[in-house]
Amino acid sequence: MRRSNLAGRSASLFGLATATPERSLHELTLLTASQVPGCAAVTAAVWQGGELLAQAASHPDPPRLLELQAAAGRGADIDALASGDPVYCADTLTEQRWPEYCAAALDIGIRCSATLAHLGPSQVTLALFAARPRGIAAQQFDVAELLVAYGGALLGAVADYGSTVRTAGQLRDAAESRAIVEQAKGILMHALGCSADDALDRLRDVSQRSNIKTVTVAQRVIDGHRIVPRPDGEPATKTASRRPGQRTSRG
Repeated sequence: MRRSNLAGRSASLFGLATATPERSLHELTLLTASQVPGCAAVTAAVWQGGELLAQAASHPDPPRLLELQAAAGRGADIDALASGDPVYCADTLTEQRWPEYCAAALDIGIRCSATLAHLGPSQVTLALFAARPRGIAAQQFDVAELLVAYGGALLGAVADYGSTVRTAGQLRDAAESRAIVEQAKGILMHALGCSADDALDRLRDVSQRSNIKTVTVAQRVIDGHRIVPRPDGEPATKTASRRPGQRTSRG
């Protein structure tokens, strides 16, 4: 596949409206597995301080290698994060650096791996696996480096988008709370003949004494205002004003 087409497919991963770190990582593994000759499986992971925060894989077995590395504190992904350079394992049968990693890799049929890291705000590793020794050629690293860079940028964009959504939700909630408090203040001002500041002080005083939020107190004031006594002394819910001549039905 031509590089321009690859870039186009990579850019298409930025579907932020439905993106999550896990989904973004999974899409990245599928794209990588389809673009690198000899690659039989791919894992992608997000790390912080050596802790595995999120992971995804193109196939079901390789994720155990990530969990093993996180527990043991060593492995190809750990080394890639430490150095920032690609880490290549030509043959897991003869590799001596990470005994646990290689034993687990052999157990699931992996004989070769190439692991890259993106060390931006999001620490991302991308590991490519082959079923044959030296099954991933060194010249494929440039494609893998492009993809892991896309992965890091993608996760940063997802995080920024999530932060923006949370902020918007907080602003919306704050506006709704202000509207409720203002309505309750108006009710108290009318009922007690007090100023807006006095009405707010009363709400806050009840809030502090009852250990509940001011907006909750305000909502209770509004709810209580909707209940008015009927002439027979029974409570009735206030509804829209009756038209002249309209009778009130009784249950």
